Amino acid sequence: MIPDPHRYDLDALRARLMNERGGEVDDSIPQLADADPELCAVALVLPDGTARVTTDADVAFSIQSAVKPFLFARALLDTEGEALDRVGIEPTGESFDAIKLESGTGRPPNPMVNAGALLAASLVRGSDPAARDARIAEGLAAFAGHDLAVDEDVAHNEHLLGDRNHALAHLMRAEGTMQVSADDAVAVYARACATLVDAETLAVMGATLAYGGVNPHTGVRVVPARVARDVVSVMATCGVYDGSGRWMRAVGVPAKSSVSGAIVLAAPGRLGAAVVSPPLDAQGTSVRGRLASEAISDELHLHSFAAG
Repeated sequence: MIPDPHRYDLDALRARLMNERGGEVDDSIPQLADADPELCAVALVLPDGTARVTTDADVAFSIQSAVKPFLFARALLDTEGEALDRVGIEPTGESFDAIKLESGTGRPPNPMVNAGALLAASLVRGSDPAARDARIAEGLAAFAGHDLAVDEDVAHNEHLLGDRNHALAHLMRAEGTMQVSADDAVAVYARACATLVDAETLAVMGATLAYGGVNPHTGVRVVPARVARDVVSVMATCGVYDGSGRWMRAVGVPAKSSVSGAIVLAAPGRLGAAVVSPPLDAQGTSVRGRLASEAISDELHLHSFAAG
């Protein structure tokens, strides 16, 4: 019998997680370096719209790389699927910011690494960066079910200190892959990463993908079912970077990690989930977040490849 997620003891799970003391907080920008390593929150959003949350699920943090599935969804929507030809969908086995494009095509390898996210953001409809910012914000709000703020200091520092992102954008410009200026591309992506969410909001966003593009809180179709399917498929193969294979073996639920310590999960037809805890492992994945995801998958029978 499949356990009832309405009865799942999230507080007991969180208590177990707090015994884990491993990992290091990301220090790529000052705001991330200042994150509280004791922050730990878990949220589940179920098909009927019920949100199950722990302590700290309302604490705001910048979404960082967990924005990538939603940027890809917007790019697919705005290009009527052409983004699938403009951005690759194959895993790399390399880090999230590797200076690497596909040989022969000049495409980024997939939309879950920085190169792919930069290109996806540039494909969002808009005549200039402000227009693309607004379009992305509109899409993120639809996934969340409410408007989302941006941390302007985070956006500024992501843009100013993102040397590798600038290098990737210039490389794609040189290859003819990217049509907007490198600086514009980095600025738009940096602002998207600076969007503020909390664990409950991020779980709603994951649930919207898990339920075929329909937000379970608002009942609004945010993206077509085909777009949601394509995004979740790439999350499964590429969402945890060079740890994606190990993730799918152990957790078996499509997910996207983030250097802010957030993980968003989309178990198709079952639930959306989010975990946030800033200390990261060597792959840039939340240590407690990984443990929480393994436990939720195992205890709620969510693994995509488990026979029963």
